[in-house]
Amino acid sequence: MKKLFKAVATLALTLCMPMAALAAPPDWPKELNFGLIPTESAEGITDRYDGLAKHVEKKLGIPVKMHVATDYAGMITAMQFKHEDVAYFGPKSYVEAAARANAEAFVMEVLEDGTMGYHGLIITKMGSGIKSMEEAKGKVWAFTDPNSTSGTLVPTVYFYKVMKIDPEKYFSKVIYSGSHEASIMAVKAGKVDIASTNDLDLDRGDGKQWNADKDFQILWTSALIPGSPMAYRKDLPESLKKALKEAFLSYDDKEGLKKLKLKGFAATDDKTYDPIRDQIEVKKQLGNK
Repeated sequence: MKKLFKAVATLALTLCMPMAALAAPPDWPKELNFGLIPTESAEGITDRYDGLAKHVEKKLGIPVKMHVATDYAGMITAMQFKHEDVAYFGPKSYVEAAARANAEAFVMEVLEDGTMGYHGLIITKMGSGIKSMEEAKGKVWAFTDPNSTSGTLVPTVYFYKVMKIDPEKYFSKVIYSGSHEASIMAVKAGKVDIASTNDLDLDRGDGKQWNADKDFQILWTSALIPGSPMAYRKDLPESLKKALKEAFLSYDDKEGLKKLKLKGFAATDDKTYDPIRDQIEVKKQLGNK
């Protein structure tokens, strides 16, 4: 009787398991490590991506564990040493991860209006008296992270190629805030006079940490930057990479996407980020490695 009860219980448990879990190939990892660059606080970003992580977990049938790096370089290193299986990168940090950490982009963010990318911004506090980049001379400037695209790479190329200035000499002080959220909040609080960020991250905090229209003045907007990618390690099983791509492309939860300020994800590949490689080369040629 005990053996019969155990068999019935086992069968009942098996029937309750998701079909994806039953079908997970033996060469897949027992859990998927999902890394996130720190565009905002660790608590904020894990809350924002929680719905997506649960969706991927359900589709794959294996647990998904999110990790937020302390900085962009930390996430590149984590993937390099196989501590992360898939990660959310900015375009520049992805290019670095592709070169150093065997990363390969497979989907990219699509904004709520359908735009396949985002724009870098230079912002100042509303009422600061700074109405142009010329009036920003001698002020305190904030980049985000050295491996940020809109927070460092794009404005640096703009400074050297268009404005013909060296930011270290043009501004009275140059700092790295660590994240887009930190830069935006520093401008709002008057801790820095001017900073680089992007329209997506400005929108993500709008109505919560700040009121974009009332708190900030936009001094400069960049050309379209390719959407930030999700990238997996090339050495993952092909069946897992295919399943990951399908999982991200199928994410359509309205509330989850609203948190991310996205319409969804679109398929992409490594070549999409060649323009970012070109900008990195420009920056190197300018002697600002």
